Amino acid sequence: MNIYNNAVYMEDLKNTIDMTVGIEQLKNKKILVTGATGTIGSYIVDTILAYSHIYNANICVYAACRNNDRYSERFSQCPCEVHYVEYDMLKDIKFDMDIDYIIHAAGNAYPTAFANNPVETIVGNVNSTYNILEYARKHSTRRVLYVSSGEVYGNISADINGVKEEQLGNVDVLMSRSCYPLSKRTTENLGVSYNKEYGTDVVIVRPCHTYGPTITKNDNRANAQFIRNAIEGKNIVLKSSGEQMRSYCYVADCAAGILTALINGKSAEAYNCSNPDSVLTIADFAKTIAQIAGTKVIMENPTNRDIANRSPIRNQILNAEKLYNLGWKPLYGIEEGIRSVLNILK
Repeated sequence: MNIYNNAVYMEDLKNTIDMTVGIEQLKNKKILVTGATGTIGSYIVDTILAYSHIYNANICVYAACRNNDRYSERFSQCPCEVHYVEYDMLKDIKFDMDIDYIIHAAGNAYPTAFANNPVETIVGNVNSTYNILEYARKHSTRRVLYVSSGEVYGNISADINGVKEEQLGNVDVLMSRSCYPLSKRTTENLGVSYNKEYGTDVVIVRPCHTYGPTITKNDNRANAQFIRNAIEGKNIVLKSSGEQMRSYCYVADCAAGILTALINGKSAEAYNCSNPDSVLTIADFAKTIAQIAGTKVIMENPTNRDIANRSPIRNQILNAEKLYNLGWKPLYGIEEGIRSVLNILK
């Protein structure tokens, strides 16, 4: 499928451009995006390229990917020029060029990786961020934006308005599943420490349960599985009661939030990226997809692997007021977002 020939996807990109506050400040800049083939990273690359093309903004985009095969699979049909950069978060940086902005979105972000490769998840997050920050410091990069996660909050009681950036809950340090939230906490602190010690300009965004047409093949999060089943005309399978509350955010809104924080955010601070109109249970998210796709939700008993892959966090609801105060506002409600995904992927 050539996603760039899809009218719905191109309209989403234009909406993201319109939602990004101050996007004109990216004109004539060089921007590196790590994790450029991931759900969020690839959409950000496409947004910047679309803006540069439509508005003749002369932006040079470097897509940092693990290998050329993954880059080609994702961007070979892209009508705009994007520069491939070989990048493996478990290895030292090989490239050497001046960059204005770095969006660091690389990292294992799906349950199978947490279960099977917890060590690589920790080392990858921490070492890669250290290397990126060192690179930025030595090359006088204007700003690094670190894409963190709503999982940093751990288990915390929150009302429907969600947790704010200064609040933190408990994370079990003796559970290997905690490799992800704990390493994200560490890398956030590494960023603010670089800011204090070296003056490196770093801003952090914490997305939560982002979904969209750019989901990857390896992504086995619940929302990604639900979307794939719907596209294939299969029943959507729930392997729990699905009563956990989640803040969902369509990738077009998420990308606009990240870019808005990149341009307008305050250094050494974090911003939640979530849609207050898209807070619902996992079961209701599945039912909404099924209703729109014309399929059904069925229950199955979970395997031991399914249980191991589950997030231990019962409710993940983020308060995005701080990002709202930068002028960002999400456009896609849950039904609009799901309809867009299904229209694009079908």
